[in-house]
Amino acid sequence: MRRLIDEEVHFRYFRMSQARSDDLLRRISPLIIHQGTHQSPVSPAERLSVTVRILATGNSQQSVADSYRLGKSTVHYIMKETYKALWTALKDEYLSIPTVEEWRTIAADNWRYWNFPVCLGSLDGKHVAIKAPPRSGSDYYNYKKYSSIILLAAVDAKYKFTLVDIGAYGRESDGGVFSRSAFGIQLENDTLPIPVPTHLPGTDVEVPYVFVGDEAFPLKKYLMRPYPGRDLPIDKRVFNYRLSRNRRIVENAFGILAARWRIFGRPIEAKPENVDHVVKATIVLHNYLLSTDSSIEPNVRYVPPRFVDFMGEDGDIRPGQWRLITRGDTNLRDVGRMGANIATRNATNIRDTFKNYFQSNSGMVPWQNELVNRGAEPMI
Repeated sequence: MRRLIDEEVHFRYFRMSQARSDDLLRRISPLIIHQGTHQSPVSPAERLSVTVRILATGNSQQSVADSYRLGKSTVHYIMKETYKALWTALKDEYLSIPTVEEWRTIAADNWRYWNFPVCLGSLDGKHVAIKAPPRSGSDYYNYKKYSSIILLAAVDAKYKFTLVDIGAYGRESDGGVFSRSAFGIQLENDTLPIPVPTHLPGTDVEVPYVFVGDEAFPLKKYLMRPYPGRDLPIDKRVFNYRLSRNRRIVENAFGILAARWRIFGRPIEAKPENVDHVVKATIVLHNYLLSTDSSIEPNVRYVPPRFVDFMGEDGDIRPGQWRLITRGDTNLRDVGRMGANIATRNATNIRDTFKNYFQSNSGMVPWQNELVNRGAEPMI
């Protein structure tokens, strides 16, 4: 990757420290070196540099080609190849399906940091806006009247993506996206390696491990969504507050993604299959850089202090710096409905169990009633 003497300048160019750049180059070089590469003027380091620069800035292929004195067609080929190499080199280590023990650690983190017990993560789905592909008909044309693919993801308590489903047609935002996704099917069929039910902390009440989602998601035994309606009693409002507070994690994860990789600042001009590779590359880069942040100086961390939303002493939430960077300028936009709102009695009972727990001595947090009574809501 192109070397810049000043560490902060290097970070602004590539969203990572020079040490991370060197490590990343070591990981992907075997995948982008070809027979006869010694005859090529484009080294693996420059290939990586060009690709990450486009992801980080959202600049056009032509402008980046000009700055590197390369042909546009050369840059196009380099990008396609390097996106795939990033995914191949990083996915097994930084986006593998968690083991049972890893899920338990994620749940413990959700309870420790976000006060939602027995929770495996937060779910959300986003339209990734794209330039309408030729002869695609209405496949990618969504109900908001632009073309997109859909990114569905689960995020752990530390903003890392744990499960992703990428590439559903934009028109599928009709309520069936979640049920047709790979991990939605696995959850429904009990084929994900998640832990068996356990007790709520400090009690002998047993519940299954769950994910949380907003009102776009269906209520399932493994997926909690808010209680619907207005003028709810205090216990249901507290449940909704606690769930919404935990769901902030996935909103911040997508916010980090959009703030760091400005290719998400406008519709992506590429074939849908290539957009899939763009999204995959940014997801694994996100997890890779988050995983190594603690060893990096704060001024060149992928997520420095207060970059994400944080809690004040009163329990209220303060906005993170990523919100100032994006200012809503992102092509990652909410998907309308993820599933039909038809719940089983078992799923309803599980939600009620969590609701009651949040009113108990073991489950309540000291600021919840005050914040709910004065109408405070987590900013999501």
